[in-house]
Amino acid sequence: MSKLTQLLCLAELDQAQLSALLDSALKIKHSPQDYRQALQGRSIALLFEKPSLRTRVSFDVGINKLGGHSVYLDLQNGAMGVRESVEDFGSNLACWTDAIVARVYSQKTLVQLALSSKKPVINALSDLYHPCQALADLLTLKEQFGDLDKVHLAFVGDGNNVCHSLMLGAAIMGMDLTVITPQGFGPDAHVLLKAQEMAKQSGAKLTLSQHVSSAAGVDAIYTDTWLSMGTRADPALIEQLFAPYQINTAVMQRLAVKHFMHCLPAHRGQEVTSEVLDSEYSLALQQAENRMHAQNAVLVSLFS
Repeated sequence: MSKLTQLLCLAELDQAQLSALLDSALKIKHSPQDYRQALQGRSIALLFEKPSLRTRVSFDVGINKLGGHSVYLDLQNGAMGVRESVEDFGSNLACWTDAIVARVYSQKTLVQLALSSKKPVINALSDLYHPCQALADLLTLKEQFGDLDKVHLAFVGDGNNVCHSLMLGAAIMGMDLTVITPQGFGPDAHVLLKAQEMAKQSGAKLTLSQHVSSAAGVDAIYTDTWLSMGTRADPALIEQLFAPYQINTAVMQRLAVKHFMHCLPAHRGQEVTSEVLDSEYSLALQQAENRMHAQNAVLVSLFS
């Protein structure tokens, strides 16, 4: 198994690497005292173009729990590519820090940072992928069900960055995934093709549908905001198109699904009702907690 050197996209990992990360996350979660010096003497830059609650706090606190030090940078320091080039940001940060965690608008920015800094770069969200969220989701499913290759998950909503990373993660781990979106809002064609190629190797079944009924009997239903951050679209039109895809108690009962997932923040009354989000169905807070443990597993792997 090759050593982890960065995390821009889950497609960079094979099944052995991804399995090892999930196992490591469980160990860190249950025996945190064993990892208090894992990042001793390490400084990690947290470079955020987009607002955040879970990502910022989970990385900041997680790095501290591992004995490291984080430095938070947002657009008050000047926008990358405007005040100075992305390459200059990366090469300068490399002079002082050991890794860069970046939450950005474009996947291209992450690639530029990785090339210019020659330090590990972790994708904390881009327009195409959200690998840290998918790691936390797989960890949550592993805790709930055990073997991921026996799990069937349905993602309902917009074929966005979270959907993309779930597709890749499921394909790597041999997990069945049904993606249900309105017409015209499916996942990116190139990401879909990559996931389908990987699924052939693992035995995962990847299904696309436009009908919520396709989620009948799955182990868990996952949804996300209908209007991703930075998307230029008419909110009223989006709400009209996506209204039939709302997850509510009636849908959960009709489909006979016992678990609900959401990466948060949730728009209550739109993609999900409060009744479901706050119910015994919901794994959303377990997912949120697992962000820190999954990310810590990535950091430990990078510097092991």
